[in-house]
Amino acid sequence: MEYWQKDIETMSRKDLEKLQLERLKKTIELAGNSPFYSKVFKENGITADSIQSLDDLQKIPFTTKDDLRNNYPYGMAAIPIKDCVRIHSSSGTTGNPTVVLHSAKDLDQWANQVARCMYMVGIRDTDVFQNTSGYGMFTGGLGFQYGAEKLGCLTVPAAAGNTKRQIKFITDFGTTCLHIIPSYATRLAEVMYEIGLDPRRDTKLHTVCIGAEPHSEEQRRRIEQLLGVKAYNCFGMSEMNGPGVAFECTEQNGLHIWEDNVIVEIVDPVTLQPVKEGEVGEMVLTTINREAMPLFRYRTRDLTCFLPGDCPCGRTHRRLARFKGRSDDMIILKGVNLFPIQIEKILMQFKELGSNYLITIETVGNNDEMLIEVELSDLFTDDYSVLQRLAKDVTRQLKDELLLTPHLKLVAKGSLPVQEGKAVRVKDLRKLC
Repeated sequence: MEYWQKDIETMSRKDLEKLQLERLKKTIELAGNSPFYSKVFKENGITADSIQSLDDLQKIPFTTKDDLRNNYPYGMAAIPIKDCVRIHSSSGTTGNPTVVLHSAKDLDQWANQVARCMYMVGIRDTDVFQNTSGYGMFTGGLGFQYGAEKLGCLTVPAAAGNTKRQIKFITDFGTTCLHIIPSYATRLAEVMYEIGLDPRRDTKLHTVCIGAEPHSEEQRRRIEQLLGVKAYNCFGMSEMNGPGVAFECTEQNGLHIWEDNVIVEIVDPVTLQPVKEGEVGEMVLTTINREAMPLFRYRTRDLTCFLPGDCPCGRTHRRLARFKGRSDDMIILKGVNLFPIQIEKILMQFKELGSNYLITIETVGNNDEMLIEVELSDLFTDDYSVLQRLAKDVTRQLKDELLLTPHLKLVAKGSLPVQEGKAVRVKDLRKLC
């Protein structure tokens, strides 16, 4: 087994926790320079000396996205702005966006972390890495760009969209690895087959890194089958730098979260108290290796849990289960809590169905109803009895999973809108009381 940084990746838990405490105390000293945290620390009596163990982290209040918005643009900075070299921003739809500042040291650390992730899944300096993520203020593009370059790959900054150009680059440049959004990966494969190109035979692709939107295990397997690759799940968020916060190894059994850079807590999203080991809760992250804009106990809203046991790959950093969804993406319908990922998981089990679907929730009379429109695959048939039987089978499994019965509509392939960025999966049109 080869490692990018073996001493860190295989560090004993005792030594890893010692490193975390050392870095946490240094980060507290640094963060005291920020307008926001200097006030938080003063109000709560927090100093580096007051943190004697990792458990003492709970003395610090949670940080939320609203804190970032309310301190826009530079109120979270822990170093002078003249010492920052880059700023990234969310696409916030209302009010101020959230911004994240980086020093040169932060960017180098981030690039190294992404390179570590890529190396872990077998990507090497001999690979041609094509990045289909957006660049600019979105962190996905530049994060993987610098990580791939750090690793030594020949890197293709293709950016998002323009599918036929993506395919031309893949074939002309001999692309072997992709960074791609799951919904777009299936779209890319569909276009390849439409133009008579079999990616399993006619390209050199062997590895794809997928992330940026929730996806099921079934969709991952479909991507692997369509493209003839191994697809590895990536987790990242701008507030924690961007991509590379956690990543699957070749075992494809949970995402290793790099605990030399963050401290992870899993809490109940309602009570905000720690959950029992193995229980699903909201992930809370504290940065311990960033200087421009450290964050303490940041509520990510992502729901996951720790996976028990050691990973056969030999890495000691804890593994996170596939994300169930986000606490703020939860749909409450007729008293039932559910997530879009649950619906996708069922749909992807049927080979007769395509990858594009849309969930619409609206008020009909005095009742809230859910309509799921899903495209048929190339196995489309005009036989009404066959379609009726398929619809009944899908609806029955959805009912078993969701504990309510949605309305299902099978539509012809190409009927639903196609996005080359993040797919819009849910339209909530319910009337507000």
